[in-house]
Amino acid sequence: MGSTLLVRSQARDNGRVSEIPRRAAMRTVKLAALPLGLAGRTAWGLGKRVGGKPAELVAAEVQARTADQVFKVLGELKGGAMKFGQAMSIFEAAMPEEFAGPYRATLTRLQDAAPPMPASIVHAVLVAELGPRWRQKFVSFDDKPAAAASIGQVHRAVWKDGRDVAVKLQYPGAGEALIGDLNQVSRVARLAATWIPGLEIKPILDELKSRVAEELDYRLEAKSQKAFATAFKGDPEFAIPEVVYHKGNVLVSEWLDGTPLSKIIATGSQQARDAAATRYLEFLLVGPQRVGLLHADPHPGNFRMLADGRLGILDFGAVNHLPDGLPIEMGQLLTLAMMGDAKGALEGLRRLGFVKASIDIDAEELLTYLAQFMEPLRTDTFTFSRAWLRSMTLHLNDPRRPNFMLGLKLNLPPSYLLIHRVWLGGLGVLCQIQGEVPGRAILNRWLPGADLPPFDVLLAQT
Repeated sequence: MGSTLLVRSQARDNGRVSEIPRRAAMRTVKLAALPLGLAGRTAWGLGKRVGGKPAELVAAEVQARTADQVFKVLGELKGGAMKFGQAMSIFEAAMPEEFAGPYRATLTRLQDAAPPMPASIVHAVLVAELGPRWRQKFVSFDDKPAAAASIGQVHRAVWKDGRDVAVKLQYPGAGEALIGDLNQVSRVARLAATWIPGLEIKPILDELKSRVAEELDYRLEAKSQKAFATAFKGDPEFAIPEVVYHKGNVLVSEWLDGTPLSKIIATGSQQARDAAATRYLEFLLVGPQRVGLLHADPHPGNFRMLADGRLGILDFGAVNHLPDGLPIEMGQLLTLAMMGDAKGALEGLRRLGFVKASIDIDAEELLTYLAQFMEPLRTDTFTFSRAWLRSMTLHLNDPRRPNFMLGLKLNLPPSYLLIHRVWLGGLGVLCQIQGEVPGRAILNRWLPGADLPPFDVLLAQT
């Protein structure tokens, strides 16, 4: 049967679903199979080469088999295993190109779909949460899921008032699986590290663990979604589905038709990429300013472009509370750096805790180090690309470069941790979309404290 998240007893007691989560050891065995499988396929490939098969063809076959196993294991286990896979999918743009092909397709599949749980389990969840007459709330309900993700899946239905709706259901036992997997998945972190050299896996896992309770609580998600929907009601650029109904582990929202970002990433025209990338970057900035919340799950499966040009946003299980919006110091420091004020930028970074008082740093060297991150803002428009992100990743992790140690002296204050994670993930998505965006104009409009100079001023500086 489709989902291997649970051993299904299918017993019901007073309307509640009786499901026995798989033993942690069984799930660990599957996770451990990833690096073991890679080793086995490498040995198999060596045998093929000894037998005379071209090395390039053997390597492609090994990668394709490995990619297929990654999707099968992470997707079927769901829980923290798939959540980790989705987090990693954001960073595929930084992969070396020789590895990117098969894994790119596999990780994109994890952004938007996974093997679903069967209809019998879906119905049992609905009985447990909505009662034995749950069908009376719907005109129709599609048993085949429209999307299946890490801790739940979505079904399309028609609500009793005639509205098309998305019915989000949480997998029984998702909490135990999510927490257990995130503790166990570190055992295969070395595999992920081979995909993206220099990427630190531990901070990603730590961040995922810290959000577990919030993502499992659909009551909190409904509250956050209502806040976003209210703030963006009637907006010409963004669409947030209204919450129709919520109870326990069931969340019903208005249905949003549109093209998922994952599809635009795979096959979109340049025009579609430009529009999607522009709207995506704008939303990362405007959300905190308008709602006081930062949407903290930036992977492409949560976004889609509507036919009218708006960006639709889904899944509000992970948010960062920023009641005053993004810190005004972000825009102020960026402006100082763009204007070449090395001393002012260093003083500001020290004041906020990015540079500790005990650390000695030359202001001009720091500005030179930061300049590479500001490249997208030095032109009126900039096309984010996988090649650019890979060059950045390799440059930052190259110990031979003169200011390599400078990066190790910088600190990340706790209050900026999740903002940093979201922006790092958002940058990865922008480089997957590969769209041209007017970045400087967007930041001047939406980032508090930003007053970035026009192109001619920047040109005069250089």
